[in-house]
Amino acid sequence: MDYLPVFLNIKQRNCLIVGGGGVAARKTRLLLRAGAHIHVVSPAISAEFAGLLQQFPSISHNAETFRPDHLQDRVLVIAATHDQATNQAISIAAREAGIPVNVVDNPDLCTFIMPSILDRSPIIVAVSSGGSSPVLARLLRARLEALIPAAYGRLATYAAQFREQVRQHFPHQENRRFFWEKMLQGPFAEMVFAGKDRAARDYLLETLNSSVDQPPVGEVYLVGAGPGDPDLLTFRAMRLMQQADVVIYDRLVAPAILDMVRQDADRIYAGKERNQHTLPQTSINDLLVKLAQEGKRVLRLKGGDPFIFGRGGEEIETLSQHRIPFQVVPGITAASGVASYAGIPLTHRDYAHSCVFVTGHLKDNTVQLDWSALARPNQTIVVYMGLLGVSELCRQLIAHGLPETTPAAIIQQGTTPNQCVLTGTLATLPTIIRDNPLKPPTLIIVGEVVKLRQKLAWFNSTSKSLENTPTYSKHP
Repeated sequence: MDYLPVFLNIKQRNCLIVGGGGVAARKTRLLLRAGAHIHVVSPAISAEFAGLLQQFPSISHNAETFRPDHLQDRVLVIAATHDQATNQAISIAAREAGIPVNVVDNPDLCTFIMPSILDRSPIIVAVSSGGSSPVLARLLRARLEALIPAAYGRLATYAAQFREQVRQHFPHQENRRFFWEKMLQGPFAEMVFAGKDRAARDYLLETLNSSVDQPPVGEVYLVGAGPGDPDLLTFRAMRLMQQADVVIYDRLVAPAILDMVRQDADRIYAGKERNQHTLPQTSINDLLVKLAQEGKRVLRLKGGDPFIFGRGGEEIETLSQHRIPFQVVPGITAASGVASYAGIPLTHRDYAHSCVFVTGHLKDNTVQLDWSALARPNQTIVVYMGLLGVSELCRQLIAHGLPETTPAAIIQQGTTPNQCVLTGTLATLPTIIRDNPLKPPTLIIVGEVVKLRQKLAWFNSTSKSLENTPTYSKHP
């Protein structure tokens, strides 16, 4: 995050705008909407700005060039001149005085930037590209315009009238939040949107008076976070991620996905690496029970799908034993998600009639799998967590009948901008990985379908086969 989003209260506060053209006029209108006292410094002003001064006599104007003493008693400065040297001087003087400064169209001279604003007062939505693409920010705001009706501002204002009454009725914070979630997504909100204020008031008070402030009942959401790309989350996963009070997450959950969890939810890391478990599985199971018994809505967020090598079954067994309510939300498992992004279909009528998923964990320096069942023709093998055991994997598959020329691929950080695909054969893959060190998470795919990548690759499509070369590159 390049900028910290904040909302400043500048009501009845003195703000300075340097410049008298159309851009300065637009910035002035914006500050007026926020209730600021505005002082303008510019030797000349445009006809548009002159009309603005006539419309709002409270705006003071000095027809002179900028001097540092113009900053005295100002809480915010906007530089909107056409002169680069003047803008730079304003930026330097404001920084030295500790005053937030924005220089229009020059992020390097700014200590804050102006977002694209959706005003549904008291609801305000600000969208920013960090100054890199203001047009894109405006396009995103336009989409939000359609998603957030103007009535949401009225809904917020109406709800504020009952905030203290609800707080007194529900001493438990969790119950207050449950109540407002129900009100703001149900009939109460629809009544306000329709202008039925009296009916909305009666409905809210009736619901409030019939509610009992008992200790909240906890629940666990077992949610699959998918292979890495946030766009692959389900709608249901997104909804539960925004409801949770606590999130317990694994190492394979991408940071971009974790950022989509409710911001004030507690976060507990339960990642597992080889021979290094932050929390043993039994401790995770017990923690889920403990938090739910405290009335928390607990999000157990797992990479991929929780029921495919994710130990989700073990966790809900424990929850069931303690009669803890739970929900399970499937996620796109790495096998399907990563293979799709790598351009490798797992089945194909000309190459593979079946597909099998296995884990490649080393135990006592061996990979313990049913090699005879794996080494079959016309079958795709997908190996989770097989990076360290790749040499043993390839050796055993060849020993049990697969040709050493069988195509094989390993994908690192699949579905993300850092995806890297290495392709070769069972004979060459260990050497390729040795010469091009990778780090988990990785996925190995073995089978004739790997040959189709040359035709079907669409994401990071410039990655190339490494069967005969020791080099590779990552493609964003």
